[in-house]
Amino acid sequence: MKYALGAILYYWQKTDVEAFYQAASQSSADIVYLGETVCSKRRAIKVGDWLDLAKQLAASGKQIVLSTLALIQAPSELSELKRYVENGEFLLEANDLGAVNMAADRHLPFVAGHALNCYNAHTLRLLHKQGMMRWCMPVELSRDWLSDLLDQCDALGFRHQFEVEVLGYGHLPLAYSARCFTARSENRAKDECETCCIKYPQGRVMLSQENQQVFVLNGIQTMSGYCYNLGNELTSMQGLVDIVRLSPQSLDTVNMVERFRANEQGQAPLALTQDADCNGYWRRVAGLELVS
Repeated sequence: MKYALGAILYYWQKTDVEAFYQAASQSSADIVYLGETVCSKRRAIKVGDWLDLAKQLAASGKQIVLSTLALIQAPSELSELKRYVENGEFLLEANDLGAVNMAADRHLPFVAGHALNCYNAHTLRLLHKQGMMRWCMPVELSRDWLSDLLDQCDALGFRHQFEVEVLGYGHLPLAYSARCFTARSENRAKDECETCCIKYPQGRVMLSQENQQVFVLNGIQTMSGYCYNLGNELTSMQGLVDIVRLSPQSLDTVNMVERFRANEQGQAPLALTQDADCNGYWRRVAGLELVS
């Protein structure tokens, strides 16, 4: 099994981003995703900077994948997307069908990100024909669903023609909106947000009336309140999952890769807590639940 570090979903200071990827270059992660996937206003690191960082990380032996925005709303964002697609060196993660179309038009392979609404074998077959070589399963789906879907792919004759990736750690992006929830929480208009999300490097917590952490706001993303953690589910992924993705929460996420790898056969279980961690979606129960 391979392990990937996903693109940083939050807005971090440039120095923190550089420190994270310096640590990532020395980690045992096999794959590193780079790029801004949430909001094009987050310009602490620009497209050229991401491409330079990709070249530096590639020298450490990692596979580098450039991730694209999940919601494209302006011509300027299409221009930046084109730069990613035509980078000429690195694999692309398409988080929007516009990116899929651009890659397909150029006959370029791509990763189908978890932001794409891809829930059945016929859609997967269509994406595969367009150039998909890896598919990251939508975050809210279960092991049973994945198993059934791959059986359908087998029946259609292309089960082993693409890699399967599962997001196994981090606050899950559950929904996207044209509105910016972080700006709204500060009574700011989206166009005058002053990138206030940089004040919340792990998102902004939303509590229920019962004081339960039910959501985390991250710009246009509504994320799960608890941290999704499949570190104790790795044995159940055998034969189904090729790559486990860990979404960066802090610099310590690099160390979490080592903890996952050490528990691949169940020999070093992770200590999880009911009021901070969850694995419900994988177990086909309510998402906030933690099933041991």
